[in-house]
Amino acid sequence: MIKTRIGNRNDIDDVLALQERYLFRNLSEIERKEGFVTTPFTVSQIEEIILQNGLILAVNENDVIIAYAFAGSWEYFEQWDLFKHMISRFPKMSFNGSKITTENSFQYGPVCIDKEYRGKGVLNLIFEEMRLEFLKKYPISITFINKINAISEKAHTKKLGWEILGEFEFNNNTYIELAFDMKKSVLKYID
Repeated sequence: MIKTRIGNRNDIDDVLALQERYLFRNLSEIERKEGFVTTPFTVSQIEEIILQNGLILAVNENDVIIAYAFAGSWEYFEQWDLFKHMISRFPKMSFNGSKITTENSFQYGPVCIDKEYRGKGVLNLIFEEMRLEFLKKYPISITFINKINAISEKAHTKKLGWEILGEFEFNNNTYIELAFDMKKSVLKYID
């Protein structure tokens, strides 16, 4: 039985180990086709996101962490240039009739699921745990996916119902920008 919960400081080492297994730079070209994460978080960055209840975990029946998702304020994510670039695009963007701002939206991602548990509804479970926590403060979630990570795009648009807002270029990569209405439960999408 897979359970989800908010992460805490005791989870940091296991999250770092899972991150390391699926970092883009650590995978072969073939492995990357099954999905990857590109942002390597440090211990202090994970400690900071924990303070926002922004580390969401899925654990298996043995209480082993099998997936994580990050979510947090734009203030937190501004420490990376890519997110500053995303924020600079907000004045021209809207979703469901609302202008996107740093006050009414937050950054979701990255999400990482152990290969053994992919395609089994874990993404929906971990996302729903995050959605219920962040709905308390934000009506809109924003994220981006590297265009070469087709499996992640499909999972988020087909399994969760994210809507594509457009594309942008940054640091010689093309990214798909997506938005999600936080009032929508994703559990209805589980296979």
